[in-house]
Amino acid sequence: MRAQGFDVVIVGAGSAGCALAARLSADESCTVLLLEAGSGRWRPESRVPALYSRLFRTAADWAYRTEPQPELNGRRLYWPRGRMLGGSSTMNDMVYVRGNAADFDGWAAAGNPGWDHAGLLPAFEAAEAQLWPDGDPDRGEHRWRAPRTADFLAAAERAGLVRNPDLNGPGQDGVGRHRVAQRRGVRCSAADAYLRPIAARPNLTVVTGAQVTGLVFCGPRVVGVRWLRRGRAEYARAGSEVVLCGGAINTPALLLASGIGDGADLHRLGIPVRADLPGVGRNLQDHLMIPMCWRAAEPTSLLDGRRPVNVAHYLLHRRGPLTSNIGQAGGFVRSRPGLAAPDVQLVFAPVLLDGIRDERVSEPREHGYSIGAVLLQPGSRGRITLRRADPLARPVIDPGYLSDPADLDTLVRGVRLALRIGATGPLAGAARAPHPLTDAGDDAVIRAIRAGVDTMFHPVGTCRMGPAADPGAVVDPTLAVHGVDGLRVADASVMPTITRGNTHAPTTAIAERAAMLLRGQPQPSVAGRS
Repeated sequence: MRAQGFDVVIVGAGSAGCALAARLSADESCTVLLLEAGSGRWRPESRVPALYSRLFRTAADWAYRTEPQPELNGRRLYWPRGRMLGGSSTMNDMVYVRGNAADFDGWAAAGNPGWDHAGLLPAFEAAEAQLWPDGDPDRGEHRWRAPRTADFLAAAERAGLVRNPDLNGPGQDGVGRHRVAQRRGVRCSAADAYLRPIAARPNLTVVTGAQVTGLVFCGPRVVGVRWLRRGRAEYARAGSEVVLCGGAINTPALLLASGIGDGADLHRLGIPVRADLPGVGRNLQDHLMIPMCWRAAEPTSLLDGRRPVNVAHYLLHRRGPLTSNIGQAGGFVRSRPGLAAPDVQLVFAPVLLDGIRDERVSEPREHGYSIGAVLLQPGSRGRITLRRADPLARPVIDPGYLSDPADLDTLVRGVRLALRIGATGPLAGAARAPHPLTDAGDDAVIRAIRAGVDTMFHPVGTCRMGPAADPGAVVDPTLAVHGVDGLRVADASVMPTITRGNTHAPTTAIAERAAMLLRGQPQPSVAGRS
């Protein structure tokens, strides 16, 4: 097998990989290989915003499942992950939330200079200029606004929350409409924003259908990547760097399969240890959401989006209900006094959100609306591990949901707030009947949470960034893997703690900053791990 040579090899063409490939290949002297396990075919469901759930459990989805969760009545949760160009940005709900300044300032305070809010602001601005260029008339605004969305905002204000016109602005607290990753009523994935405009660059090679099976070493240095494509083994050399952008599941799984991880665990699996890094796969965090759903008194909801008249309106004008991202509005609140930043996110959807449970995906058959309460800063931690020494085997996903009792307390307060908003102002008369939990005690709310809470699809943290003195850190603040030369990680797995809000925007910002680091822009000096 003859290997091709590139300056940089990027594994994974999701939110981070697409951005990084575009930025690095802007230098004509830098040759870049971008590897993606999924297809390069553009699927119509990924373009029409309201149809993204139709990609779930298809060939475009890794369709992972967690281990049974003891605190969730033993349920195994379904985790959709994009397996195509653009990754999960082609099948998420398109909400664009930077996160709270306190999130990034906390990263820096933990020993990661340059990763504070001020340091990341240029990365966010670069990503947003790519997502919404100057010619975009919408700039992330919704093209269709469901009547019940305005009712939610009014009810939240009457319930005591402040109105926030920009949830990405100087302050995060309050409720408002979400900005969305769309252009003119069409989803704008990372592939749309970053890859499609540069498809003709001669120094960028994109290979799809490439299932990466391992890293290639020369001593302590990673010098290439192996993968399978159409049943054939292939290999590429990296003259400068290999950068992993596979996300919080696939990146640690590849590291472990390549001998980078907890030495004792690798030894038990029969995998030769290249670098003993116990933090690989640990520190798994995710946002949990419990939706409060009301059946509507009148037949008005997103359920009408697929009526022929609305389909025609979308096809002709790119307007109407099919442009909806589902979660049209929301907000960030502090569920108790004394908190320095919000600990609960609210998500409003003009449709019933109880269709994804226990690996089932079903579409609502009744009109209704939902207010979801999201746990923003979980204390619970989980882990990604390998079941056996097979790079093609699915990793073991154990999020450890609600293993920290404080998480359940926060969710109870979030449910109470959602119920209060649902019983206030214009929403009070919009439901067929009061929510059954309206006057319920804490025990009943806790039972409902254990039975109905679900993932927001935001796994992060499994290759945590930190200094050499941090025994659980996997990468340093330049994103270089501790103890391994020629290897970096640039995706959601490097987050030390999960951000307050949807994770696509900060993941893209991580990639933008990684590109700055790789291009040699001035950065704070960082001591390596011996």
